[in-house]
Amino acid sequence: MKNKLLIIGHTWPEPQSTAAGTRMLQLIKLFKDAGFAITFASAASRSDYSFQLASIEVEEKAILLNNHSFNDWVKEEQFNAVMYDRFMIEEQFGWRFRESCPNSINILDTEDLHFLRKAREVALKNNEEVSLKHLHSEQAMREIASLYRCDVSLIISEYEMELLQNQFRIPRELLHYLPFLVGSGTLKNLKSTNFKSFQERSHFSTIGNFIHKPNYDAVLYLKTKIWPLIRKELPKAEMHVYGAYESPKVSQLHNEKQGFYIKGRAIEANEVIENSRVVLAPIRFGAGLKGKLFTAMETGTPFVGTPIAMEGIYSTTTSSLNQTPADFAQQAIELYSHENLWKEQQELGFQTLRKRFEIKLFKDKFISRINDVMINLEHHRLQNFMGQLLQQQAFNSTKYFSQWIEEKNKR
Repeated sequence: MKNKLLIIGHTWPEPQSTAAGTRMLQLIKLFKDAGFAITFASAASRSDYSFQLASIEVEEKAILLNNHSFNDWVKEEQFNAVMYDRFMIEEQFGWRFRESCPNSINILDTEDLHFLRKAREVALKNNEEVSLKHLHSEQAMREIASLYRCDVSLIISEYEMELLQNQFRIPRELLHYLPFLVGSGTLKNLKSTNFKSFQERSHFSTIGNFIHKPNYDAVLYLKTKIWPLIRKELPKAEMHVYGAYESPKVSQLHNEKQGFYIKGRAIEANEVIENSRVVLAPIRFGAGLKGKLFTAMETGTPFVGTPIAMEGIYSTTTSSLNQTPADFAQQAIELYSHENLWKEQQELGFQTLRKRFEIKLFKDKFISRINDVMINLEHHRLQNFMGQLLQQQAFNSTKYFSQWIEEKNKR
């Protein structure tokens, strides 16, 4: 009999719109390969771009916030495992799931560290370097408490693994490094002859959904600080900005005279990125890994990124980690103008995917880790007294607040 996994999603996966949607489908495949029967549940509304999970034999379930019907359903189903998609979902549903399935493994997929992203945003607004006063926030307390309450937390970036262990002293036994994964089919295709050449490509591009605040900030920064410097040296080049959920404040950045084009949603992200010569990622705050840069590498498209954009991609710091608009623009101009440099960067992207993100480097270790924790769950939890403490305290406060909302909604 198959183990049963419940995934509770912040939203329904949209792999055509977000890197988070692509990440979720990768995780689903890993769990399916591990032999789990999977149900995906969410209290969010579906969109026209929501992936049809039934097409990959994943059951779909709409659930309600602050409603005991979730407890009843979970208790009846008796899942062997649950994975929360972001810490806020664990806060909302964790106590309910544990109450109904106390002997089931709890997994948290952080996506990225939200408190790190927020700390960088606050520091940027105040024109400060990120320090402990930014990191030690209320959001950090909430997110780290969620890490402790769960049996395993999936961390997408090596930098974030180091931060959690070295700065916050999170036990290694509670964390598991699992980045974006690249399959064998994609890796076999990573040859320069399989993609458009330097001469066949033109213009710059970037991509990312505009609901995500770091993406909008990056486009605004690009438009006001970086693009004028590039355009001055390359007057015939154009900047093509792709992204889902375009708002009026994004649309107004479109300016054909300046060669700055807001293109909107890209139905086929790989196709539009492969048509461009260079991808730009001037991200000033954020966390995790950047899906746009993986799309670039998978299509043989060199890129220029800020330190935060590049974080977790290369094992060592490279000369491409520039911070000033002038440095960023100069590197973009050189990469766009010199074919030999462009080819070197293309090959670096191919090698990075092969050596650092190939699925076979992570799949067996991940499955083994989950199985080991499931088998030894009681012992695993005995080693995590802090998690039990936080679970007890959070359980009572969250439970009573949620029950109050539930009663209020009945009136």
